Amino acid sequence: MRGLMVVIFVVITGVFCALSSSLPKMGDAGSPPNSHVTPDYIARSVEDTGSPNVVTGIIIDYRGFDTMYETTVMFLAGLTAFVLLKDGRAGRPDEEEDPSRGRKGESSR
Repeated sequence: MRGLMVVIFVVITGVFCALSSSLPKMGDAGSPPNSHVTPDYIARSVEDTGSPNVVTGIIIDYRGFDTMYETTVMFLAGLTAFVLLKDGRAGRPDEEEDPSRGRKGESSR
């Protein structure tokens, strides 16, 4: 089962790496985000948001709900990882108790 998971992980990683070559180059002025959305945000940010800082206006006013939900998802993912890994026994069944031995790990004397 573990080998299958490794193979699946390697295949998915390979697909992501192969598809990354079709993404636009960093800083490409002709890419859709830079040619459609960005100029509109820059032109209207001061009058729409009232903030002299363009970045603050975009993050708080235009992308506020998106940022809030992303933060919530990251918090819940971290909390879930903490809960699962806190005692190092996640997914393992408890040891069987032997009535002749008393509590777990102790021998009767």
